[in-house]
Amino acid sequence: MKKIWIYTIALLFFTSSVEAYVIAEDDSGQSVQIVGGEQDKDIFYHTIERGQTVYAIATMYGVSTEDIYRLNPGSQEGIKAGATLRIPQQKKIAKQTGIASPTENYTFHTIEKGETLYAVSMRYKVPAVNIVNANPGLSTKTFTIGKTIRIPLSDRTSSEEPKETIQQETTVEEEKYTIARRETMYSLCKKFNISSYELLKRNPSLKKGVKAGMVIYIPITKTENVVVKEMEHNSALSESEVNALLSKPQDIEHVQQIKVALLLPFLTNEANSATTTRFVEYYEGMLLAIDSLHKQGTSIDLSVYDSGKGTQKLKQILNTDDMKNTNLIIGAVQNDQIGEIARFAEKNKIKYVIPFTSKNDDVLSNSLIFQVNTPHSYLYSKAAQAGCDLFANDNIILVNITDTDVKTDFIKAFKSELQERGISHKEINYQSETFLTDILPLLDREKRNVVLPTSSSLDALKQIKTPLRMLAETGIEEPNPDNPEETRQIVFPISLFGYPEWQTYTRDALEDFYVLDTYIYSNFYADNLSERIHHFYNLYKTWFSKTLINTFPKYGMLGFDTGMFFFNAIEKYGTNFEENLDKISYESLQTGFDFHRVNNWGGFINTNVFIVHYKKDFTVTRQ
Repeated sequence: MKKIWIYTIALLFFTSSVEAYVIAEDDSGQSVQIVGGEQDKDIFYHTIERGQTVYAIATMYGVSTEDIYRLNPGSQEGIKAGATLRIPQQKKIAKQTGIASPTENYTFHTIEKGETLYAVSMRYKVPAVNIVNANPGLSTKTFTIGKTIRIPLSDRTSSEEPKETIQQETTVEEEKYTIARRETMYSLCKKFNISSYELLKRNPSLKKGVKAGMVIYIPITKTENVVVKEMEHNSALSESEVNALLSKPQDIEHVQQIKVALLLPFLTNEANSATTTRFVEYYEGMLLAIDSLHKQGTSIDLSVYDSGKGTQKLKQILNTDDMKNTNLIIGAVQNDQIGEIARFAEKNKIKYVIPFTSKNDDVLSNSLIFQVNTPHSYLYSKAAQAGCDLFANDNIILVNITDTDVKTDFIKAFKSELQERGISHKEINYQSETFLTDILPLLDREKRNVVLPTSSSLDALKQIKTPLRMLAETGIEEPNPDNPEETRQIVFPISLFGYPEWQTYTRDALEDFYVLDTYIYSNFYADNLSERIHHFYNLYKTWFSKTLINTFPKYGMLGFDTGMFFFNAIEKYGTNFEENLDKISYESLQTGFDFHRVNNWGGFINTNVFIVHYKKDFTVTRQ
C-alpha cells in the first residue's frame, strides 16, 4: 500500500409506566418535563433537544418511529424542544422482533431529581466507572434532571458474592372497616391514628357524612425485617468518590506527530468526472492547511487512500497496521463505507471526521465521530432561532410561493419558533398580477418589513424582488394629509430573509440583495471580497496552477477549513481534544465549526449557522 507524505504536491492515488410528570428546569434554564417517581421498567423518557427528529431519536435508542408514535400520540404531527417522549426499552423490542441492534447491550435511564451517579450505580448494580465509560459525554454538566444515560447490561457484577444485610421494609396496605354506631370522623381518626385528609382521600363518600354501617378503607402501615442481598460493586470507592468521577479532569493525550488518514473515492480507474475533481480539490485544500500548520511547527503525517466503490477495497485498507496507528481518519461519502470506517474507528479508538454527508446515523451511537455537514433539522432550528432574534420587533411577512423548491421544514420550524416566542407574522399567497397591491396593506410604515418567500428558487426570488425594490426605493404616491392638493412619496423599510441557495444567485441578484438589506442563513459562506479569501485563491493557484471550481461550497476551502480546525485541535489539546472543544477557536474561510454532542454516548454534529447580511452600503458581514 503506497503512502502520500505531506509535502508531496503531485497527486498520487492508490489502487488498492408511570403517568406522573413534573416540570423542572435543566442547567440552561430550559423547562423540561420529567418523570415523577419510579420509572417503568419497560419505558424511559427522552427530553427533546433543538434540531432532533423522531427518526433520529428512534435510531439512537434502537427502536422504530412507530414505537414512539404509539407511546406518544400527537408526536407524528410534530415534536417540540423541551417536551418529553416516552421511549420503550430497546431490549424488549429486540426480543419481540428478533432484530439485532447495537443498543441491545444497554438499558436506558432518565436521570431523576436529586439522583446521583452513585444512586444510579447502586440501582442497576453496575460499577459506576462502567457507566461513565458507556457515556463519554457524561459530566457534572450533563448529569442533570431529564437527561438520558445508557447502562451497560453486560457489566452487572453477577460474579461477585452478594452481601446479606437486614433492612426494615415498610409497606402500606388497606383494610376494610365497617363503621359502628355513634362513631364520628374524629373518633375514627383517633382510633386508627390517621389524619382526616388521608381518610377522606381514600374514602370520598365520607364527605357526605359518617353513617353507621358504611364500609371504608383504612391504611395500615406494616414494618418487617427483610434480608437484602447487595452487590458490593462500588466497594473500592466511597459515595463521594463515585460522584467525583463526573468531574475528574482529563489529561491531554499529546502526540509528537499527528497521523492522519484521508480516504476518498478518487475512482482512478474511471474517466475523470466532476465529482472526482471536487474530491481532488478537497485533498489539495487540506495540503494547504498542512503547509500552513507546518510553518507554525506542527508535524503531520498525511496518508491518502483511494477508497473506490463499495467496501471490498476499503476493508483491505483498514486492515493495514498504518490505519490502526492513525490518530484521525477523514473521508468516505457513501453510507456503507462510512459505517465500515465508523466501526473500525470505534474498535481502535480513533477519531473519525465525516466531511460531506449530513444524512448518516452512525454519529448517533459512536462517540468518536465528528460530522461536519449540518443535518437539515439542526440547520433549520438554529436558523429559525437566529431569524427570531433578528426580527422579533419587525413586521414579518411570509410570501407563499408554490414550486419544487418550497422549504416546508424550515418554514414549519420558523413558524413554530415565532409562535413559541409570541412573535406575530403575516402571510400572503403570491399572485403575479396582484402581488404589489396584495402586499401593500400588510406593510408597516414605521417598522422594518421582513419578507420571506417560502421557496428558495431563483424564480421565486425574481418574482418578488423587483416589486419590493420599487417599494423600498421609490415607494408609492399618496395624497398629503396636510395639503390635499399635494402628494407625497411613501418609502417602506424592507429587508429580505432567505436561504443558503441564494449565494449561487449573485450573478442575477447581487445588487438586489444590497438594496433590499438581505439576510441569508447558511452553514457556509466565503466573502470573496476579503483579503483572506484573495490570499487563499492566490495560494491555491500558485501551488496547483489552476483556480478553484466554481461550486458552492468550494471543496478546496472545505478541505482547508477541516484540516486547520482538526489538526490544530489535536496539536493543542491532544487526541482527546473533544474534552476541550469549548476552547477551540478557528476563524474559518468558508465553513464554521460548532460541534454539539448528540447524546451522552454518541458523537458530534456541526451545528454552526452563519447569518450573512448584504447591507445597503454594499458591504457584507457574516456572523
